Amino acid sequence: MNILLWHVHGSWTTSFVHGKHRYLVPATPDRGPYGLGRARTYTWPDSAAEVSPEQLRSAEVDLVILQRPEELDLATQWLGRRPGRDLPAIYVEHNTPKDGDVPHSRHPMADRDDLLIAHVTAFNELFWDTGATRTTVIDHGIVPPAVEYTGELDRLAVVINEPVRRWRVTGTDLLPRFAEIAPLDVFGMKVAGLADHLGLPADRLTSHDDVPQHRMHAELARRRAYLHLCRWTSLGLSLIEAMSIGMPVVALATTEAVMAVPPQAGALSTRVDTLLAAAGRFVAQPQQARRVGRVARAVARERYGLDRFLADWDRLLEEEVCG
Repeated sequence: MNILLWHVHGSWTTSFVHGKHRYLVPATPDRGPYGLGRARTYTWPDSAAEVSPEQLRSAEVDLVILQRPEELDLATQWLGRRPGRDLPAIYVEHNTPKDGDVPHSRHPMADRDDLLIAHVTAFNELFWDTGATRTTVIDHGIVPPAVEYTGELDRLAVVINEPVRRWRVTGTDLLPRFAEIAPLDVFGMKVAGLADHLGLPADRLTSHDDVPQHRMHAELARRRAYLHLCRWTSLGLSLIEAMSIGMPVVALATTEAVMAVPPQAGALSTRVDTLLAAAGRFVAQPQQARRVGRVARAVARERYGLDRFLADWDRLLEEEVCG
């Protein structure tokens, strides 16, 4: 199939474009949010091709993947065809509702009969009110990181995008407490200057801004444990990647994390003191960290494997296109 989708979420799109189809990714001269084109810090296959808005007018497209409400009108403008009416459309919902009306949050694509909403977690499907719109859940899948856990550094790793802007959502306010247990390495977008913002000395928190994925994985593998302190986000793919590497996980028991991280794969709790104690144990006991990390790796690779993810998507795509 020829599938039109925007580059919105780098890790998810990386997995999606590893399928057997041809993926048309809009690219504009400014490389803005609606024309980002191919990834720069992820490895994508050649089957993911950049297309300009002008080229889309005559492009052969079998299905449109929507990920933001405004893409519906944008696709209509660029294609000259209406997704859901002139060609099949699936809306992928990556996020938990953040409209301040949980648990009554109405999805922007609620009560439609012209598309299907594919949630990336069962938690998201549960908390979004989509009315009469058809829904399904396709759990995440990841390209397996090409590194193995060593954990030789008694440091804790965190991956957060925009930790200052998102703050309590991503648990940024909790980082100083964990920095007392061990030095933190924070990877992600717009993490530069985070230590100063939190009032931490440079030797307690080091920022690694927008590191290419393969390099980030190599660095994660050297840290003793992985911190996942998100209060209210969808399931972060970096958490699954860390588990797949073989890292023990210290995570808040919120949203879909409670399904992704079994107790044997680390520590999962809503009590921060419990997580602080677990982080301290992993730092002090490398062998225990390694044993727990092996469980995390097995769980992640079984449940969030790329082959399962792509097979689930292929079934859904065929149903929507072929009926």
